[in-house]
Amino acid sequence: MSDQQQMKVIKGLKIDPIVFTQKFVKGCDICLCSGECCYYGVYAESTEFEMLMAMKDRIIRSMDDSQTTDAEQWFEEPTEDSDFASGIAVGTEVYNGKCVFLDKQGFCTLQKIAMEDGENKWKYKPLYCILFPLVISDGVLSVDDEHLGRMHFCNRAENQTSTVFDVCKEEIKHVLGEDGFAELEDYRKEYFEQLSESESPSVILEKDK
Repeated sequence: MSDQQQMKVIKGLKIDPIVFTQKFVKGCDICLCSGECCYYGVYAESTEFEMLMAMKDRIIRSMDDSQTTDAEQWFEEPTEDSDFASGIAVGTEVYNGKCVFLDKQGFCTLQKIAMEDGENKWKYKPLYCILFPLVISDGVLSVDDEHLGRMHFCNRAENQTSTVFDVCKEEIKHVLGEDGFAELEDYRKEYFEQLSESESPSVILEKDK
């Protein structure tokens, strides 16, 4: 993670400029990875946990036989975490080697039911699930290096033909809003201009995109 003292702050979040340079795959394709990023579960805000438990009957209706319909097995015990508004995080459990909400085809049941019901695709998904490969840690929007390092497809250099910023614009707008994203784009230009002035060899590649 970059030096926090030099980071731009947008909507209360520090922005790690690594999001501009970190290489990543061009887009998500479940056919290639079977949703591997969801194998390990995700931390949810306590309010997200409460919402999902309140709609458990709807979730169960869209689960397949590789998932558990016992809602008592869906979540871990709550833990304190300052990166969550409530100060509480609740992890999803791993069942059959994958997040309890991931079906046998590699699709998220929470996203699937939102689309089935004509809602925004991310309405029911925990924020940290939406964000990957981005993460918010200690108030900094950055790249989840630890989780990305587990991936067998997304972490292979030959598959990383784009950057996190270019791939995750929709996710960034989800967090920062359109105005925050516009501010981030301005920061990106400033960041590369500063690097160019210092003649950093890594800049030329990014400026040519």
